Amino acid sequence: KSGKAVGRTAEIQQINTLLEAIKVSIHKIYHEQQRRDGNVTAEKIKNEFLGVAETRHNLLELFQRHNEDVKKLIGIDKSKATYQKYEVTRSRLTDFIKEWYNLSDIALKEINHLFITDFEVYLRTTCRCNPNTAAKFMQLFKRIIILAKNNGWIASDPFVNYKIHFAKVDRGYLTQEEIEAIMNKQFATKRLEQVRDIFVFSCFTGLAYIDAKNLRENNIRTSFDGGLWIMGKREKTGVNFNIPLLEVPKMILDKYKGSLPNNVVLPVLSNQKMNAYLKEIGDLCGIEKELTFHLARHSFATTITF
Repeated sequence: KSGKAVGRTAEIQQINTLLEAIKVSIHKIYHEQQRRDGNVTAEKIKNEFLGVAETRHNLLELFQRHNEDVKKLIGIDKSKATYQKYEVTRSRLTDFIKEWYNLSDIALKEINHLFITDFEVYLRTTCRCNPNTAAKFMQLFKRIIILAKNNGWIASDPFVNYKIHFAKVDRGYLTQEEIEAIMNKQFATKRLEQVRDIFVFSCFTGLAYIDAKNLRENNIRTSFDGGLWIMGKREKTGVNFNIPLLEVPKMILDKYKGSLPNNVVLPVLSNQKMNAYLKEIGDLCGIEKELTFHLARHSFATTITF
């Protein structure tokens, strides 16, 4: 009943001493695994006691390896923006695991539905993410879990009963009158004038910020119809674009032609600075909508092309 050998001989006492040492060792392993992993099984205790090495695959370790592979593919079939999104997601998970579990990493096998929902709560509260930003983080996190499942490192997908929801957002667009108000406005500073020019250029071409920033002289070509076209490849998707160069964006290109280094055709600032100046431009032009560079693309799709 006591788990000990019965008797008073020296041999019996030696056996009981050994049993007690094994008991103490197993208790120590149990508490250490509970502290380290948060999940303890008899098999894990037995393996550690017998010195059988268990291959342990951790979430952040896998995420790091994945991101290093993405980084190597930048310019091939991945964009720098995609790599940065994965890195921010890994950083958010790192902070979450440290704050909620007091761990530097967590075993993939320990990730369950509660872990996933807790991470979402962390994103919405501590990180103050809006629903769609949080959903994007969850989407990138899920890709790492799918990678782990495909490699056989977890038996089931903990996301199986978790639905990622994206809220429908009306991004809005500028009317023809609003675009003309911006085009015709006289600005006191050259910086605002340049930002206005690039914004208008995107309104008439539909180019995303990074694609306008990457535009070079060799992207402006004469097509089979004898007209000028903007030809290149989207940084985000790698898809080719061929856009007829209308009169307004052509005038903007002519304005800066030969004035910029390295065959750059437009004086594009950082995205953060562009959007800060666009807010000021919107106020000066009396436009109540929040001006962002992305709004130019929606205005192209809605106002210019229809």
